[in-house]
Amino acid sequence: MPEPSGLAAFAGEVCPGIFRFTMHDDRIDFESDSYIVVENGRVILLDPLPIEDRELTQRGTVEAICLTASCHERSAWRYRAELKVPVYAPRGGVDFEEPPDRWYQAGDRLPCGLLAVHAPGPTEAHYAFHLARESGVVFCADLLTNAEGTGLSFVPDVYQDEPARTRESVRRLLDLRFEILCSNHGEPVIGGAKEAIARALARDQTRPPS
Repeated sequence: MPEPSGLAAFAGEVCPGIFRFTMHDDRIDFESDSYIVVENGRVILLDPLPIEDRELTQRGTVEAICLTASCHERSAWRYRAELKVPVYAPRGGVDFEEPPDRWYQAGDRLPCGLLAVHAPGPTEAHYAFHLARESGVVFCADLLTNAEGTGLSFVPDVYQDEPARTRESVRRLLDLRFEILCSNHGEPVIGGAKEAIARALARDQTRPPS
């Protein structure tokens, strides 16, 4: 899939050292979000969208690009070529446009201390990232959305390989220590993320499959 058209806008600092970028993604006609993690001048791009050059350079030296799944390549390969940095991708992922530089699997530590958490359902090789910083942050990719102020909800079943496993992956996230949840599609939940997930799971029990 090609990169989205246009540039993602800076949407603020979620918590110290974590920066969000957002855009209307013309490829899917929906909101897409990506994040930059900064630690001691080291910059990591997570599922990167196209952004202005100054946004990449003003926060430090980009050291790596980390992808949660093969469907989130976005601008990864262009940034790899321009910045001369490695792309980390989940082992078992398929249909990458270019070969990743380094493969990771469940339990691996990625740059800036990110923990790879296997979160299948959207695809088999789908991951969340846990960052044990401050009160804890989880980047949950395509497990949940929080778009248009409607609250956390599951990605429609039609876009999931195994919707039941997606629900189980979300339940297992609750075993981690975190208060902030960052999705690839929608506003981050800043504070009380576990409670918001519990509400999403409860609402999901009353809804027919999408």
